[in-house]
Order: sequence, then structure tokens, then C-alpha cells
Amino acid sequence: MDFLMDWWFAVLIIVIVLLAWDAIDKSGRPYRAMNKFPGPRVFPLIGTLSEILFKDQAKTFQLAREWPKRYGGSYRFWVNSTLYVLNVVRVREAEPILSSTKNIDKSRFYKFLHPFLGLGLLNSTGPKWMHRRRILTPSFHFNILNGFHRTFVEECDQLLATIDEHVDKGVSTALQPVMSKFTLNTICETSMGVKLSTVSGADVYRTKLYEIGEALVHRLMRPWLLNDFLCRLTGYKAAFDKLLLPVHSFTTGIINKKREQFQASSEPLVELTEENIYLNPKKRYAMLDSLLVAEQKQLIDEAGIREEVDTFAFEGHDTTAAALVFIFFTLAHESAVQDRIYSEIRQVYNGKPQSDRVFTPQDYSEMKFLDRALKECLRLWPPVAFISRNISEDIVLEDGAVIPAGCVANIHIFDLHRDPEQYPDPDRFDADRFLPEEVDRRNPYAYVPFSAGPRNCIGQKYAMMELKVVIVNALLKFRVLPVTKLEDINFVADLVLRSTNPIEVRFERR
Repeated sequence: MDFLMDWWFAVLIIVIVLLAWDAIDKSGRPYRAMNKFPGPRVFPLIGTLSEILFKDQAKTFQLAREWPKRYGGSYRFWVNSTLYVLNVVRVREAEPILSSTKNIDKSRFYKFLHPFLGLGLLNSTGPKWMHRRRILTPSFHFNILNGFHRTFVEECDQLLATIDEHVDKGVSTALQPVMSKFTLNTICETSMGVKLSTVSGADVYRTKLYEIGEALVHRLMRPWLLNDFLCRLTGYKAAFDKLLLPVHSFTTGIINKKREQFQASSEPLVELTEENIYLNPKKRYAMLDSLLVAEQKQLIDEAGIREEVDTFAFEGHDTTAAALVFIFFTLAHESAVQDRIYSEIRQVYNGKPQSDRVFTPQDYSEMKFLDRALKECLRLWPPVAFISRNISEDIVLEDGAVIPAGCVANIHIFDLHRDPEQYPDPDRFDADRFLPEEVDRRNPYAYVPFSAGPRNCIGQKYAMMELKVVIVNALLKFRVLPVTKLEDINFVADLVLRSTNPIEVRFERR
């Protein structure tokens, strides 16, 4: 009896302490600042946790889309003092966050990616991020990107051969598998300088990425798993580490293959400088070359190389594959847009001598409508649906509201791109939104498929060239017809924009 009394007394003391802590927390400045934003009802101790507990990926994405409508824009969400979150869906809040040179650190949510990607360019902060950015930036020089064009075309030919087989069989094409295979091939050969056929494990790598995304959302929807100790105690960490084994085995194989190439080569490693790039315009430079040169100069170690290869193998293929999936899906449903792009392609193609009808990087710059249409696709279907920042310095908005230091700001790009203040009738496809005069009229932070500000995507020009190569060459040969309907797509919260069900189109030879 005494034992039970002592136990209940201990529980009572704990509850009183927690309630007191909760009351103190709610009297603090961060709470008061955040409370000026609308959001779900806040309960003692658990904050707004009841809204997200045990939700799966599809429900999480659905809620993230419903809440801005319910609360009239950006809204707050929190778990007492441990996690204050502002979910941003309007440009008026996004601009001061993304343009800031102070609030550039990725949020604490990204720490869950550390076992997967390490502290590479995506996850690193401060001096380390700036140091890595300096090492990697020359790898995306426009002359080097032009050199990648040949590889894009070669790999695109293989992609079109696969589509040809589907046409011969009279079957539709599930876009995700074929686009993912294409983009992984291209990122390995261009940025790593390694042909995918020489490295094992690519198919398993692609499969495990889906499981990794699911596991990360599972953790985020269970707040006790935010604690590393409980994460280990529940077995989550062991299961996640097991998922990563074949992923890291694949990228290690890429690094080892590149080292073998250099050991077998009589040519020394060449630093990427403006002079070297211009003196050797036909040489294919790979990002991994730059990293190995930096390693020789002791500017990066083996673990650092691994971090960047893991980061670019994932980001350089999965995001572009997602973009291609939704571009082809959109073109299948927007036949007039598809026809106009095809007409533009034919105009450039027919203007070439019959002896040399191969597209060059310069040709794509002539295709103005293609560029606008791709941007509109990326507006409607941004491959990365949200990004997240730690707010280290107060941000005072035009209306006087404050985004307080210490909170997390999630930029929901999917809905930011549907801000009605910037895009009238935002769900309608309209490539003319990207006419020069329309772009000049609009806030530049209303369109951020590659993020924006100091931490924008280093590979955005690479990605746009890759997209254009595929769309131009595919539409020159095929007409794209719809199979999957928009209402049948079941979007999920994931590292990139995905659906639980396959997104299919049907290709028809012209």
C-alpha cells in the first residue's frame, strides 16, 4: 500500500512539474509570438501533437494541404518548447526566410537524414557548407554542363529504346521506374564519371530510397522517436541502419571504381579552374574528380567525399526523376501544350541541315515556350515539396508579426507555388505565367522549385538541361497520351514528390 502511495505521489509530482513547465513555456516570448499565427488547438503538454500522431505518408500530405485552407495561409504548430514550427505557404513569409543571409541553416528535421547523407552540401551548415560549396561550384560551370549534353543524349537514347519496347507491346509506361533508371545513369556518368553498368546494386539502391522516405516520415509522426535514445531503444535505429547498408554499399562502389580509374590512368588529376575548363572544352569533368583533387590537397577527407557522393547520387537523380514523371503526366493531359512544344521543336529541327540534325545546348535556348512550359510543370509539381530552416534570428514581417528565433520554418513549396496572391487560378496550367513581363511582375520568391537565396540548388542548370534533352527528344519521336487521372494520384509525404500508385502514360509513335 505504501509502495502504491509513493508511486502515485511520484506521478503527481511529475505531472505538476510538467504542467508548471508548460505554463512557463506558454508565457515565454517565442510562444506569444507564434500564437499570433493561426493553427490547430493547443493542449497542455502535448501541444498540437494530436493532429499528427500515427498518420501515414498519404494522410500527412493530405493534412499539409488542408491546413492552409482551414487557417487562411501559413499556420503554426508546436510541441511546447521543444519544437515550434511555422508552416509557410505564402510568399509574404517565405521571402524574408529564403532571402536571409542569417537564417540559412537547415532545420533540426534534417538531422534524421544524417545517417543517410551525412553532412554534405545538403545537410551541412556554416563554414563547412561554404567550404564544400566552393569546392563543388566549379563542377557546374556552364562549359562543363555543355559537355554533359552528349551523355544526356546517349542515356536518353536508351530511355527512348525502352519506351519503343512498350509501344511495340502496346502497353502503357509506368513513369517512375524508367525515369529513375535514366536519371541515376546520367548522374553517375556525369557527376561521378562512372558508368552505372560497371557498378553493382543500382536496382536495390532505387528500391531502398522509397523505404527510406517511408521510414523517415514514420519517425516524424511519432514524436518519441525524435529522441535518439528512444529511437535506439525501440529498434527503429537498427532497422533504419539496415536499410542504409545496400545504399551506402552502392555509393562506396562508385567511389572505389573512380579511384581504380585514376590508379590505372596515366593522366594526373586536374584541378577545375576557369583556365583548365576553357583550354580543354571537350574534356568530360566530373564532380567526383574535383573531390579527389581536393582530397589530394587535404581540403576534404574520405568521409567527406562519401557525404557528397551520397548527397548527389540521391538528389541528382531522384528529384529529376520525379520532375520527369510529372512533366510527362502533365503533357499527356495538356494536349494543346504538347502540340505547341512539338511545333517549336520541329521548327528548330527543320532549320538544321539534313546532314547534322542533332540538337545542341544552344538550340534549347531558342525554345522559349518549352522553357515556360517546363517551369509551369515545376510550379505545379515541385520535385521537393517542402524545405525547412532553423530560424536563428527574429524575422519581423510587414504586418508586424514576428517569426521568433529558435523556431523551425517549413516552406511548403507545393502550396507556396499555389499562393493565390501570386498565381490567379493557381491549379490551372498556364505556361504564360512565365512570360518575361509576368515574371517581372511577380515576387521572385513565388517560384522556388530549386529553393532560393544563398542556399539555392547548385545543380539547377544541370537539371533543366537534362529535362529539356529528354522532353525534346521524346516529343520529337512520340506523342504522349493520358492513362492515370489526376484524381487517381495518391500523393504522399516523402523526400521527393511521389504517389503511392504508379503514374502511367501511353506513348504513340509520330
